[in-house]
Amino acid sequence: MKYGSQKVVLTALVGNFTITLIKFAVALLSMSSAMLAEAIHSLADTGNQILLLVGIRRSKKPPDELHPFGYGPEQYFWSFVVAIMLFFIGAIVSLYEGIHKIQNPQPIERAWLVYLILAISFLLDGFALLVAWREFNRTRRQDEGIFMAVRRSKDTNVVVCLLEDSAALVGLSLAFLGVVISELTGIAAFDAIGSMAIGVLLAAVAFVLAREVKDLLIGEAASPANRKAIYETIRKFDQVQAIGQVLTMHLAPKKILVTMDLEFEDGLSTDEIENVIDGLEEAIKKRVPAVDRIFIEAEKVLGANRMAIRPAKPKSTKKD
Repeated sequence: MKYGSQKVVLTALVGNFTITLIKFAVALLSMSSAMLAEAIHSLADTGNQILLLVGIRRSKKPPDELHPFGYGPEQYFWSFVVAIMLFFIGAIVSLYEGIHKIQNPQPIERAWLVYLILAISFLLDGFALLVAWREFNRTRRQDEGIFMAVRRSKDTNVVVCLLEDSAALVGLSLAFLGVVISELTGIAAFDAIGSMAIGVLLAAVAFVLAREVKDLLIGEAASPANRKAIYETIRKFDQVQAIGQVLTMHLAPKKILVTMDLEFEDGLSTDEIENVIDGLEEAIKKRVPAVDRIFIEAEKVLGANRMAIRPAKPKSTKKD
């Protein structure tokens, strides 16, 4: 992940940290509620990127006695924490600041400085979004829409950065509109409304992130394309007569656990079955590189889960 999601997170971290310092300074100088909301938004994003890096680092720990399948789900856990932090620090504080500004309106000072920082922030956040988009698009199928690709993606780090950076650009636009309308009309409430709109935006993004990460955190199957590839690989082995239940689960973005029940043709010795299983595991991992662990149960497959892939060979009879 050094050149994948980790690069995306690091790019977003550097950009957001720089923007956060500038926005807070300008918010204090201009007394703009929308700018303060944007500063809080960037602060939340900076903290979120640090948490994502913690998840990436901890997920690389080798398996041990308590965690025999490794620490891959750490990435999903910390991504879920990010969604919660985005809601409580970003959304609620922005909403509170907007309500407070409506109750205690203050005119915006040095509006030109606000516009300058918004423009600089737009460029920095735009660059971070471009990096996240390229990494996201690299794994997206060409015939797949953005929404479905987000739902299908197992790399929560890239999804978090993609949604956060997109929300950042929308938030900057809302802050700009709030300040402009407030300046044109002389009504400070529009600046406060911009802050509240940013809060609503962050709450919506937090909800989407939490919903997507939750599925992975509790155990989500491999993508339909990967499951299809696994079935196709199994069917290529003539020694397999029928397929039973095939279960998959993501342990991390690039780690898939696979378990399956297979019925082998009659007459195979134990050594022959072991050779077939070894070849099958090698072929599946070659076809689907994300597959990390495979458990195969060789048994007679019965019931509704049975999928016959070739007729059983007739038993040979010897003449007297």
